[in-house]
Amino acid sequence: MRPKRLIIIGGVAAGASCATRTRRLDEQREILVFERGPYVSFASCGLPYHLSGVIAEEDDLLLVGPEDFKDRYNVDVHTGHEVLEIDREGKRVRVRDLSTDACRWEGYDDLVITTGAKAFMPPIPGLDSPGVFQLRTVPQARAIRNWIDKQQARTAVVIGAGFIGLEAAENLVKRGLSVQVVEAQDQVLPPLDSSIAERVGQHLEEKGVGLHLGVSVEAIESEEGGALTVCLQDGSRLVADLVLAAIGVRPRSELAGEAGLELAPGGAVVVDDQMRTNDPHIFAAGDVVQTACAITGRPTYLPLAGPANRQGRLVGDALLGRGHRFRGVQGTVICGLFDLTVAATGLSRRTLAAQSEIPWSTLWIHPKDHVGYYPGAHPITLQVTYDTRDGRVLGAQAVGEAGVARRIDVLAMAIQLGGTLSDLEQAELCYAPQFGAAKDAVNMVGMVGANQFRGELPSRPWSEAIGDEGPMIDVREPAEFEAGHVQGALNLPLSQLRGRLNELPTARPLLVYCQSGKRSYDAVRFLNQVGIEAQSVLGGLMSRPRGEFWGRSSDTEF
Repeated sequence: MRPKRLIIIGGVAAGASCATRTRRLDEQREILVFERGPYVSFASCGLPYHLSGVIAEEDDLLLVGPEDFKDRYNVDVHTGHEVLEIDREGKRVRVRDLSTDACRWEGYDDLVITTGAKAFMPPIPGLDSPGVFQLRTVPQARAIRNWIDKQQARTAVVIGAGFIGLEAAENLVKRGLSVQVVEAQDQVLPPLDSSIAERVGQHLEEKGVGLHLGVSVEAIESEEGGALTVCLQDGSRLVADLVLAAIGVRPRSELAGEAGLELAPGGAVVVDDQMRTNDPHIFAAGDVVQTACAITGRPTYLPLAGPANRQGRLVGDALLGRGHRFRGVQGTVICGLFDLTVAATGLSRRTLAAQSEIPWSTLWIHPKDHVGYYPGAHPITLQVTYDTRDGRVLGAQAVGEAGVARRIDVLAMAIQLGGTLSDLEQAELCYAPQFGAAKDAVNMVGMVGANQFRGELPSRPWSEAIGDEGPMIDVREPAEFEAGHVQGALNLPLSQLRGRLNELPTARPLLVYCQSGKRSYDAVRFLNQVGIEAQSVLGGLMSRPRGEFWGRSSDTEF
């Protein structure tokens, strides 16, 4: 009896994980991988860092080659082979050898589609000009490096301010280029909330990256000698030696669609929680599939390396009849930009606002990454969303110079386990002065959030406070107030509050703010207990949005 044959189309993240997991569970099965590119199992997330030389050698991006797959796992990997057609009835695929153009049919017992995603290329005139690049493969990274050397490039325009676009911009700056970034949305990192993305944008500008937000590219003009001009919708013209398009991705699902497999409206392959398509002998995984949001259960398309690898591994389990299920994605991401880190997990405020079935609220805190008395402490801006019915944590975003990854990882696991603000309040985490605090940032999120959830911290976000006509009280010290304050605010320092209650305008509820929210919380707790209605403005001035309502009594900016 011949062994079962598994064919995997695509050999990078999900495909490679599927092949190795299946082999570990089944030594007898014949496993073939067809990859149309020249490499399998390469580190696509490391490509931006190869542009700058942080990852110096191209070979460092190549994790496992075809020979390694054969020697270690007895898996036959065929690079430079494109699958052109899936014959579901005959359970076979038509494959073309790109080096000879010869085609052949290969039969399968089970088929796995891991064709990934492709760069989204809108119909912009000139987007196919020499000197305009994408960054999704090793050869593309090589082409960019060669172009920089050949043209002696000094300027670049990056179209798209998502994670890949900004990482590429950072590394082009480190390579010595002057970089402009164009983004059609009104902020960098569009998946994040503006309260976090704004800090990232400011940091990029401080590092010399030019930002053009809320404007789209109309055309790219090419001149003799390789110079390019990027024409923007607002009439601006950006001259550059190279252009990198990082506008987004779309699932590479044409092969699946032509075979009659079910596709979602956005083109991703529809699978169940074992990554099985509507054909019981065909699975799909990675950037080509639609999965479910782990928090809401809603269908979502979220192409990320971590879920892709886990999905590929899970297919190997499913092929052997194991009952493991993919629980969905929650969008845990991180990005380092110069000396700043930004990370997120779960549902953003923007996503929650778009779906009304979950009642939610937000809190902001600004702890240091470790205790202030130990040298080198840096602040973290941490935003958390939660379900107002039960305190369940729904999402978190953070930005800072240090300690961001650790906090978001803890919060990501709390979300996966259905953790609440009370769970964060009680979480036992490691502590030493150089690593954190006895009340870690995660504990502080839980404590502040639990206070808010239990009604012990009457509060309002800046978005509501800005339009409120009630009296605003600044409880910082006079020197802080003089350096900058909200227009029309009354300065009544917390240290003097108990002796100056008669100065408070109590005809309407008070809005109280400080620098980070700690002193305003103390003030509100006191005022409420003496019969004065007051609310704390969440996160203090460190969470303020940009606007023109700020007054200054000196020339010092916030």
